[in-house]
Amino acid sequence: MNPSKYNNIQVALHWVVALLVLFMLVMGTFVLAQTPNSDPSKLTALRGHMVFGSVILLLTLLRLVWRRKSVQPDHAETGNALLDKLGVAAHYGLNLLTLLAAASGIGLALQAGLPRIVFGGQGILPSDFWAFTPRIAHGILTKLLAALIALHVVGALYHQFIIKDRLFGRIWFGKRDM
Repeated sequence: MNPSKYNNIQVALHWVVALLVLFMLVMGTFVLAQTPNSDPSKLTALRGHMVFGSVILLLTLLRLVWRRKSVQPDHAETGNALLDKLGVAAHYGLNLLTLLAAASGIGLALQAGLPRIVFGGQGILPSDFWAFTPRIAHGILTKLLAALIALHVVGALYHQFIIKDRLFGRIWFGKRDM
């Protein structure tokens, strides 16, 4: 028999990654994208973005490894086979888009020489990050990730308040029953 909820390590990893991803999406959209590359404060913002992006990548990989190594609750069901399959696909999609967004961010950083500029203080930022192909991918992937997060939240709220299956209890801290 599978447990009724995720273990506390998975719960912690889920919520830490979720909060970091939301923070990064907001910062990337409303701070980094709006700050000209000629503004000296952009270096500080980029430094934080790169560090937090690396942390998200590592924690997401850890989540995936931990998931494979631990017993999981059954997938939540809605009573509709299509919605159930979409829910499973959404979870895989969230992890995939998170990893791809991180990979495109790393690709952009490497192509633009950001490690030596942002962390080494050598050189200046390029005039336009859109000149680099990974920036285009990063923009598309983060928009897709934001949209899938919104659907994920709607799905969770549907479970919690319409189906009333206490879904939030599965992804919150506490004792697990087997």
